[in-house]
Amino acid sequence: MATSDPLKDKLVTVLGGSGFLGRYVAQALLKRGARLRVASRNPEQAFSLKPLADLGQIQTGRCDITDPRQVASALAGADGVVNLVGSFSGDQKALMGDAAGQVAEAARAAGARALVHLSAIGADEQSPAVYGQAKALGEKLVMQGFAQATILRPSVLFAEDDGFINMFAGLIEALPVLPVFAPHACLQPVFADDVAEAVAIALADPASHGGRTYELAGPATMSMIELNRRIAAAQHRRRHFIAMPDMASALFAAMPLTPMSRDQWALLKQGNCASGRFPGFEALGITPRPLELFLDKWMERYRQHGRFSS
Repeated sequence: MATSDPLKDKLVTVLGGSGFLGRYVAQALLKRGARLRVASRNPEQAFSLKPLADLGQIQTGRCDITDPRQVASALAGADGVVNLVGSFSGDQKALMGDAAGQVAEAARAAGARALVHLSAIGADEQSPAVYGQAKALGEKLVMQGFAQATILRPSVLFAEDDGFINMFAGLIEALPVLPVFAPHACLQPVFADDVAEAVAIALADPASHGGRTYELAGPATMSMIELNRRIAAAQHRRRHFIAMPDMASALFAAMPLTPMSRDQWALLKQGNCASGRFPGFEALGITPRPLELFLDKWMERYRQHGRFSS
């Protein structure tokens, strides 16, 4: 006799659930029969999730994670909580540090049995990037407020609709010669669906995964310049890539109105590969899928003649 999923009919609040990863997390949880409360500053961005849910299975609400009253309201009655909030702008330590700790305390006060907090590979109090420092502070405060929380540290995420692979794909489609910043930086891109499944597994079994930290990195390691070459090959395009020296890259990142901030440059330079100090996907029973499994199909729309390109 089949056993019921532990998340079936449980109420899960997903903070920051209207963002890129939130859509994948929501689908993973809805598939398991959970009831979702998607709370974010822009809840209208989550309306597209409603057709994926049964009647009454999902609700959306506005929530500023830095406002303890709004957080308490969003978490009221929740069996599980997922915090996906992150940003490269604004007061990062307030948003991903202090506010994350407040969420943990609110989750405990609400009687939630599980909390999953999304951090990042590279979270470190000594990080050269404020983002990395803020993520490290968030981890520390979350564990203080909710000792059985699960911390997930994903590498850079990829998916068909991501802003990472598609950014490079658009540039490679348009330009015959491209500069590559931090060309030898280590990358282990991870599929958004695999990270979403990790969230669901951690929520479903806090007895096994609570109080632990996991590094979620993809199965393939590559450099930044190698990633660009793979994208170009999948587009059937010949491109010339120029490895930019660090000094020029840092100067570019310091200039106003550029697509890369100083923080993003600092994180890019240090790489985004698993440290090996924490368990990974295998400890969650997940076999992560490589970018190569999808890249050729996803690059069809960037080819000169689409799927008919030779």
